[in-house]
Amino acid sequence: MAVSTANIGITSQSQPIAPAQSQFWLHSRKWDMLFITLSVIFVPLPYLCYLLGVRLGVEDNVSRNIVNIFVAVAIGGPHMMSTMLRTGLDKDFKKRYPMLIRSSIIIPIIVVSLAFLNLTLLLTLFFFWAATHVLHQITYIVELYNHKEHKFVRKNSAVSPIARAIDYGVIMTCLFPFAAYKISLGSFDVGTNDLTSVIPEFFQQTWFFYMLTGIFAIALIAFIIKSIYEYRTGIINWPKTVFITLTAAVAFTMPALPNLDTAFQGMNTWHSFQYLAITFYIIKIKQQMGLLDKNAPLVARFSKGKDSRGLYALSAMMLVGSAIVFVVVYALARIVRPGIDGETHFNIAYYTSILSFLWIHYYHDHFLFTNFEALDGAYQH
Repeated sequence: MAVSTANIGITSQSQPIAPAQSQFWLHSRKWDMLFITLSVIFVPLPYLCYLLGVRLGVEDNVSRNIVNIFVAVAIGGPHMMSTMLRTGLDKDFKKRYPMLIRSSIIIPIIVVSLAFLNLTLLLTLFFFWAATHVLHQITYIVELYNHKEHKFVRKNSAVSPIARAIDYGVIMTCLFPFAAYKISLGSFDVGTNDLTSVIPEFFQQTWFFYMLTGIFAIALIAFIIKSIYEYRTGIINWPKTVFITLTAAVAFTMPALPNLDTAFQGMNTWHSFQYLAITFYIIKIKQQMGLLDKNAPLVARFSKGKDSRGLYALSAMMLVGSAIVFVVVYALARIVRPGIDGETHFNIAYYTSILSFLWIHYYHDHFLFTNFEALDGAYQH
């Protein structure tokens, strides 16, 4: 049975509209649920650990920094370094994007300069670029589901511009209502840094909060209506719909927590878990296609075996570079800025060592997140 929905503008297709839902998964039901969707259970863990530390008598900032460092070393750091497995360590990528690789050196220069001159401005830029990057990854995963549906499940079908706009609308607005509310109250703090001090006063008004909340509400209502329509007509893509729903729920509530620094680490953990899974999956596909040994021999050496432990180990080992930057900046900080307090001293070194590499990761991903054919090799066998 085929149903035309062109008049409503949600989707259109020439193939049967109710294929088995198992065909929509990026890898398999078990893999998608474990690494993409239900890994949402990691979101509250950093914040709960932070609260537990405070409850046990650990000073607030110490507990916060312990959680930050653990997340950075265990998953956040390997996730940002794993980007290099597909960019800096891949000869084909460097050949296609030579200026991208060369221009990346500008980023550490900017980070180091801002860390010493205006750490609050650095953290403000980081917070909003990080939020954009997380949301960009979410839209990328959604597009991977759309691409598979269009090319391999319902061939010649297409998610309409209206349906895409609704999905993107709820994704790109869900993070900002509570953030705008806190900004309007002048209490948008990340750690010990008050970011409202560098946010233009124009955005610190109540109307800005009402506007963003209204836009999100409209997008959410449209998404609910679209999902009900897709369900009733038998065209719903359940893996994608559940993923968007969980994402919107988590991203909407996360900024409401009082400690945004640690709260964002929960979102970062889920984001990093997804990123590592997709990155290693893409690398394994290249390995199966015989492309890895030629273009990325070092990566190929660590990609042996069925699992991805070697790739994780290589990503984690590259954190040595971040550790070296931390030691060097920490040693020089009191020379460059004599008399700084201990918290600022640590923050300058910590954020310099992390953001120098993290922003390169963001920069490269803006290119990687346009490759919606990255998983096609797995569907063609």
